[in-house]
Amino acid sequence: MGRLVGHLTGFLTTMKGLPSSYDKDLQEDKEPLFDASDTLAALLPVLAGLIRSLHVNGKRMHAALDATMLATDLADYLVRRGVPFREAHHKVGEAVKLAEARGVALEELTVEDYQKIAPEFGADVKEVFDFGRSIATHDAVGGTAPASVRAQIERAREVMAAV
Repeated sequence: MGRLVGHLTGFLTTMKGLPSSYDKDLQEDKEPLFDASDTLAALLPVLAGLIRSLHVNGKRMHAALDATMLATDLADYLVRRGVPFREAHHKVGEAVKLAEARGVALEELTVEDYQKIAPEFGADVKEVFDFGRSIATHDAVGGTAPASVRAQIERAREVMAAV
């Protein structure tokens, strides 16, 4: 993937610097283009096989969830209460440090602990630690909300049907 992104970045940089008339720089696009094509030709069948044989163990995935994964949601909670994101990020860092120092999970801190860090934390702060709710709040193109994921799947099916 790094190789493909590198080729894309190089090509986009070349295109950005071109004057409005013909330029020999476009002679330099062939080697990375052909290499990217060869890389994809080798990679896509492997990925297709991976997806066909993939088995998702939902219970193991759920067991591996850690409340620290919701740290950005915690910062967003503060932002919704008027705290600038930079400051909210810092306050959440303090909460993570406190939880680590106590050897507890982030959601095990008390409301009082959170309010000592920032008075903007309310009694409802524990609601942030709901993974389903977190997923549902990201309802945008490419987001994790179920409706968004369904739309992405439908779009992928349309693209594949057109091939």
